[in-house]
Amino acid sequence: MPELRTVTQDDDGIRLDRWFRRHYPALTHARLEKLLRKGEVRVDGKRAKSADRIVAGQSLRLPPQVLHDKVEERPKPAPVQTSRKLEDAILYMDKHLFVLNKPSGLATQGGSGLKEHVDGMLDQLSYEKTTRPKLVHRLDRDTSGVLLVARTAQAAAGLSLALASRDASKVYWALVKGVPKQKHGIVKAALAKEGVRGKGERMTVSDEDDAKFALTEYAVMGQAGQEFAWVAARPVTGRTHQIRVHLASLGTPIVGDFKYGGTDAKGKGAIADKLHLHARSIDIARPDGGRLQVTAPLSPHMQKSWGLLGFDPNDKRDPFPPKKKRK
Repeated sequence: MPELRTVTQDDDGIRLDRWFRRHYPALTHARLEKLLRKGEVRVDGKRAKSADRIVAGQSLRLPPQVLHDKVEERPKPAPVQTSRKLEDAILYMDKHLFVLNKPSGLATQGGSGLKEHVDGMLDQLSYEKTTRPKLVHRLDRDTSGVLLVARTAQAAAGLSLALASRDASKVYWALVKGVPKQKHGIVKAALAKEGVRGKGERMTVSDEDDAKFALTEYAVMGQAGQEFAWVAARPVTGRTHQIRVHLASLGTPIVGDFKYGGTDAKGKGAIADKLHLHARSIDIARPDGGRLQVTAPLSPHMQKSWGLLGFDPNDKRDPFPPKKKRK
């Protein structure tokens, strides 16, 4: 006999096929499509498609062949052993999401030779939820600052949509060598990959057909003579290494960014040769309505540099205020 299952809040907003993948992994996609075509799987008594999004409280009709399918239990991968505690990095949390202040030097996701990364540590933040927290975006390993983590599938989908539709404003702070000629400007330069993956691959400004459009707005917040400048950058697009390449293209590479600045990116005196790029703040549409606005304190090595150069690490100026509409 068919059974009815109710969609829970944790599954609110996900696609129907992903619900089955999560709860009935033995059911192949091809079999699910066949059951949907025959009307044996229904949502609130109605026929449905695999790409339909389901809502908490809806009733799913499941035929016996789904209920009795069994799949071999796969052992869960062992959690990454680490001395770090992600709880110490939490800037904000609610039932939908976390905002972390990612430390410089900690990778967002795993890769060759990496033993510690945020994604591998997210089990620390499960708390009362039955679903594992999920990264919404990423930061480079040596970039510190604001990192969004969803606590539910619905929140992950909503935040990802806000980022994809550019209903979000991310502001980065950087210390660069030299001072941009314009105190406020826009870098519009398409980017493409060059080199071999894992062996010196990097992004470069390109006018080739496969290059991807990239746009960054920037503003000089302060300067120490003509040697260093504190720059706020707002990426309108989200390309790999976008801010790093665009600021280097102005002749002002980020301090510590030897990949794109070479020896010109070297610090001086007590200014550390670490990457001076920090995801300072985010303003993004919340998955449950309204806006989320969070600011992250600077990483220790950037705090030190700001103090040495006389910059205010708690500066609250808006480098990109909304433009006034002409009457």
